[in-house]
Amino acid sequence: MSREELQHIAERRRAARAARRCRITVCGGLGCESVAGAAVLERLRATVRDAGKAEEIEVHLTGCRGLCEAGPIVEVELGDAARRERRLYLRVDEAAAERIARAHAEDRPVEDLRSHHDDPFFTRQTPVVLAHAGEIDPEDIETCIAAGAYSALEKALTQMAPREVVEEIVRSGLRGRGGAGYPTGLKWSTVAKAEGSRKFVVCNGDEGDPGAFMDRSVLEGDPHEVLEGMAIAGYAVGADHGYLFVRAEHPLAIARLRTAIAQAERLHLLGNRILDTPFDFRVDLRIAGGAYVCGEETALIASIEGKRGSPRPRPPYPAASGLWGMPTLINNVETLANVPAIVAQGSAWFASIGTEHSKGTKVFALAGDVVNTGLVEVPMGMTLREIIYDVGGGIPGGRRFKAAQTGGPSGGCIPARHLDLPVDYESLQAVGTMMGSGGLIVMDESACMVDVARFFMDFCREQSCGKCVPCRAGTVQLHAILERITRGAGTRDDLQRMEELIELLRATSLCGLGQAAPNPVASTLRWFRDEYLAHVVDRRCPAGVCEMQPSAVEVPA
Repeated sequence: MSREELQHIAERRRAARAARRCRITVCGGLGCESVAGAAVLERLRATVRDAGKAEEIEVHLTGCRGLCEAGPIVEVELGDAARRERRLYLRVDEAAAERIARAHAEDRPVEDLRSHHDDPFFTRQTPVVLAHAGEIDPEDIETCIAAGAYSALEKALTQMAPREVVEEIVRSGLRGRGGAGYPTGLKWSTVAKAEGSRKFVVCNGDEGDPGAFMDRSVLEGDPHEVLEGMAIAGYAVGADHGYLFVRAEHPLAIARLRTAIAQAERLHLLGNRILDTPFDFRVDLRIAGGAYVCGEETALIASIEGKRGSPRPRPPYPAASGLWGMPTLINNVETLANVPAIVAQGSAWFASIGTEHSKGTKVFALAGDVVNTGLVEVPMGMTLREIIYDVGGGIPGGRRFKAAQTGGPSGGCIPARHLDLPVDYESLQAVGTMMGSGGLIVMDESACMVDVARFFMDFCREQSCGKCVPCRAGTVQLHAILERITRGAGTRDDLQRMEELIELLRATSLCGLGQAAPNPVASTLRWFRDEYLAHVVDRRCPAGVCEMQPSAVEVPA
């Protein structure tokens, strides 16, 4: 495919859209799919067809709209780009879908079902990665091309040298969205300079954190955005082959990725001589078995190579010796999804969003005790209070906020005293947690923080690969102590033992997952020590969650 043919597809699809007076979209995210979203889509299509309006009204699915607790979500768009009116409908069942389709076939809204786009949940967000949610059909590449897909790749291949693409990513200030926030441009520069007969690009879509669904939703809703980001990365660093590593537990994402890869190959947007240039880039899908440790990049590499997914000591780092000993660039889904926008709109635009050291936006999976659970994208530096109360709608039932957990099982808990903390890499680290991949779990006053620490340590214990003794044995010991405390059999000495174990794991575990595993315990000991003391001294759980047994025999650690 040539650049002219790419532009022709975009113009043709835009013209087809402009020729219709109405477009109806249905959220195709897994949340809406799980509450009969597919049936709603089919009822809308059937009703429009039966009304003889198929030439006037377009009906298709789209990516996750974010407000997962209100699904299925249907949006009706009227008019052209110059005068566009949108009508939003929440919690739509098949009967409501038929009413909506019949009403709009007659060019009238259904007022008793209608919601509004001016809700802070939508207005306080800054979509970059999720910019096309509600616009494209993730299973139809032409709707994606009409929205700009692969135009950034075309710009990179025809107007920029590989070195210039790397420099653009460096200037943007983009940092890795999968964990500790390593500068993306620096990683790209290292791989670009590395020597090797071949180089690879790997997209880490393992995403195993409890309560996290950011990367999965991006892959489900805009797979071409990620594929384009991988191709641009391959061009920049000199790689001709990419691997997309996705959990088997994400079947909808896998199905849409397979469709997207096949469509892109058919149009020669992946494969050989992309866009009539000398650049070749192929993408293969690798289905992960679901081991949490495979989120760590050396374990991920071993899994792709067909070996047991366990980490190895570093150095050498994957940038120098990764897949099959070759230089390998590894970025997570959200990191790569930012790349097309940066190349298309420029590094200065991206760097204007966020804070001095944390540029751009962050996608969060907002879950727990909050009114608006779902997927949100906000500028770096927005305060925790704004995310929870403005975007998230606050705490249900008038209850008080107690803590927020960020960074997944290896993250930490933030107390109410830090509600006005700006959410960026440095600020989160200062209070004992991390950005992680973007899980944000909100807890109200009914949560017991000792039990929360026990829950996450149980997860870390179960998911330890067992390769190194500190993680294999240390997580078991930490969990056993927490179990004892929540039963009412803990002592003050247990608190000291936990602090010693925390330092041991951090200093001696083989990989980053083991080193960060005790973070939930460390942060709750730091900010909620009074709750631990209530358990071990007063033999009571202030939240009434733990089934305390005051007569339990105290067993030494």
